[in-house]
Amino acid sequence: MVILIAHRGNTDGPNTERENSIPYINEALENGYHVEIDIWFVNKKWYLGHDLPQYETDIKYLQNPKFLCHAKNLEALYNMLKYDNIHCFYHKEDDYTITSKKYILTYPGKPLTDNSICVMPELYETEVPEFVYGVCTDYVERFKSQLNFSN
Repeated sequence: MVILIAHRGNTDGPNTERENSIPYINEALENGYHVEIDIWFVNKKWYLGHDLPQYETDIKYLQNPKFLCHAKNLEALYNMLKYDNIHCFYHKEDDYTITSKKYILTYPGKPLTDNSICVMPELYETEVPEFVYGVCTDYVERFKSQLNFSN
């Protein structure tokens, strides 16, 4: 069973005006998806946002077992790693990144394993094998029909 991860809350394509907002993230969760969210830690406060801290949140919200938290600054990574129940990672454009739960976040177009989270396969029109652990994409609705989906 493949875990489908809505990238920044997107389920049917990018929506830059709503990405990483709590209502948008919650909609993806309500539809049964996991969600990759972008996290900042600035002045002892937690924020969601891709290019900058936009939406204030708290540490309790980040502890949702369906979240994959992308640390956007060192302080966010450092502080999330203090919690065993936060699944997080940091990367820029690495081919492979290990998450705090020991999954291999795999850049688009790179070889995959059964422990891989395939990132944005739509960028390379990559066929996603059913043996991967998960798929992180803006188009989870599209991949839901193609893969043996688990929520």
